[in-house]
Amino acid sequence: MEEIRKYFEKSVSMSDRDWELFSEKLIRQKFSKKQFLIKSRETENYLSFIEKGTVRFFLDRDDDFTFSFSFAGEFVSAYDSFLTRKPCIYNIQALEETILWRISHEDLRTIYAETEIGNTIGRLASEGLYLENLKREISLLTETAEQRYLNLFSEQPHIVKQIPLKYIASYIGITPQALSRIRRQIF
Repeated sequence: MEEIRKYFEKSVSMSDRDWELFSEKLIRQKFSKKQFLIKSRETENYLSFIEKGTVRFFLDRDDDFTFSFSFAGEFVSAYDSFLTRKPCIYNIQALEETILWRISHEDLRTIYAETEIGNTIGRLASEGLYLENLKREISLLTETAEQRYLNLFSEQPHIVKQIPLKYIASYIGITPQALSRIRRQIF
């Protein structure tokens, strides 16, 4: 739980009182490998911080199109659904045993109203989610598949051991066969 406070305090100091009010609303939840955090057509009720683990975001298609990952030390949510209170169109699934610290939509609204730092907490979490998505979009528009793979590998070196290559291939926008060729050329 202290990792969340450290995350926020990179940008803003937080009083012990505000931290206490916020942290008492957090729920620690464990997900087993392949367990869903949320399925398509469900409404997201939580903003979560990953203490341990990796999750993937994917669309229900024949090829289960993976379009994002989130890792330990990051926020995760079907954030569009969380904000609009409408069902999401994608799934979020644990790729390994994953531990989350979660705050419900209702409890986050309470934090906004009752603490001095509440709105800043919400803003920082949403900015983190936004920046990760923007980084991915820019990568798809400006980098080759090989560059995207190397960037992912350098930023998250453990990923190759934990995530099936078909998910990585989908994430960087290529077929598993093309990823195999890239990996042979690199290694």
